[in-house]
Amino acid sequence: MKLKEKVAIVTGAGGGIGRAAALLFASEGARVAAVDLKEETARETASLITQAGGRACALAADVSNSDDVKRMTDMTVSTLGTPTVLFNNAGLSPSYPKPPLIKITEESFDRIIAVNLRGVWLGMKHAIPYMIEAGGGTVVNTASIAAMVACNSAEYAASKAGVLALTRVAAQEYGPFNVRVNAICPGATATPMAKRFASSNPAGSAASDPKRLERMTVLGRFAVPEEMAKAALFLACDDSSYATGATFVIDGGWTIMSPEGSARYSPGE
Repeated sequence: MKLKEKVAIVTGAGGGIGRAAALLFASEGARVAAVDLKEETARETASLITQAGGRACALAADVSNSDDVKRMTDMTVSTLGTPTVLFNNAGLSPSYPKPPLIKITEESFDRIIAVNLRGVWLGMKHAIPYMIEAGGGTVVNTASIAAMVACNSAEYAASKAGVLALTRVAAQEYGPFNVRVNAICPGATATPMAKRFASSNPAGSAASDPKRLERMTVLGRFAVPEEMAKAALFLACDDSSYATGATFVIDGGWTIMSPEGSARYSPGE
């Protein structure tokens, strides 16, 4: 088992990539703190783990709130043991249809940054000291291809680009303590967030049509959450023992598409 006897905190574990990762980590031997903004969905994930013979606890937390994150981390320690794996996966999507930069409200900008960027920082701030005390650990942060190409709202893209910067600095600072920090950049993934994106756009528009979005990738399909979970597992376990400060792009080839290829999809359609 790749995470035998490890304690892992997974945020955003109530669904999508977070739930898939929590279940996979548990199947590989980890004791999992399933964290979500909604206690009900966190409990659902924890229940799935225990039903499969694993050990888990469910915690409700707003990752943008320092007190919540400290409590989440301390409760993990008291319930499951010292966490040496942290998957900072919780995130918030912008409103759709996406507004241009000058139309974004300050409230929307601040909330996206608070959850997607501040939340990642707080997760590391409170978990890494435990990892250092334990002799090492691994952190996986969820960014996005929006950190690399202009394919989403400005506030969302900025928050995810910030995650990559935090990842590099944390890797540099805590590598000497045997703490590795890496980031994944998912592409289009069939999650509840993606479904909300499609349903919130006008019927008949390209953004409301998953098939047209799929053609933006080389592989011609969306990912499933389990594919992102496997990438997170790779970075969380010793299989990636020499990787730190790195950005792992898992997008089906979206970001390598040439202008001619991406012309198959026009946002103006």
